[in-house]
Amino acid sequence: MGNENKKKLVVLTGAGISAESGLKTFRDSDGLWEGYDVYEVASPRGFKANPALVLKFYNDRRKDVAKAQPNEAHKGLAALEEHFDVHIITQNIDDLHERAGSTKVTHLHGEIFKMRSVLNPNKTYPITGDINVGDLAPDVGQLRPFIVWFEEEVPMIELAAKIVRQADIFVVIGTSLQVYPAAGLVNYAPYQIPKYIIDKKIPFADSIYNPIMIEKSAGEGVRELRERIMKYEMWIMFFSCEL
Repeated sequence: MGNENKKKLVVLTGAGISAESGLKTFRDSDGLWEGYDVYEVASPRGFKANPALVLKFYNDRRKDVAKAQPNEAHKGLAALEEHFDVHIITQNIDDLHERAGSTKVTHLHGEIFKMRSVLNPNKTYPITGDINVGDLAPDVGQLRPFIVWFEEEVPMIELAAKIVRQADIFVVIGTSLQVYPAAGLVNYAPYQIPKYIIDKKIPFADSIYNPIMIEKSAGEGVRELRERIMKYEMWIMFFSCEL
């Protein structure tokens, strides 16, 4: 079945989905940011004050991601492409969705395996090793991670909002819905469509009309999601045939 005949399933994922692959999360008490003021390692002013510290921080994150493997949740979402036109919008900087097989992934906050010059936010270069102070781009600007830091614009947010507006089914997985502007994407989902929220601890989401809560881990939650939406689609088809 071509994508033009498939319903559009849009999924917003956060750190909780990658936690099950061993990547620590910002909101956990033992999260990878512990011991650091976030503005020391994830802001332009932090980078200006101590570029070596910031580069080492992300070099370490890159090593962690390289060792991690996609988990059941990543794989389950990729498998849904057989039946749906699946679009992943992720707040995560890892590539686990892609490695699991998802083909349409929008990274809101950048990608750990890319870098850019401080002089040009749009031109990126692949990176699997370390970035060090003194490593320069062709434009002679210092190289830095291709990451959206605090106090920086989120250039992909408009594209993400457009994708959410077109959703037939909307899903939120593993995010606290506290980090903006990403958290505001839920408000762009069409009012009447099914909206699922999957998390071990369901976040406060009073702006979502009639949400379907699945209070489970990402892996277990995606398994239940697949069962629910397939049953729902079969019921819709049956009801349509009866009419």
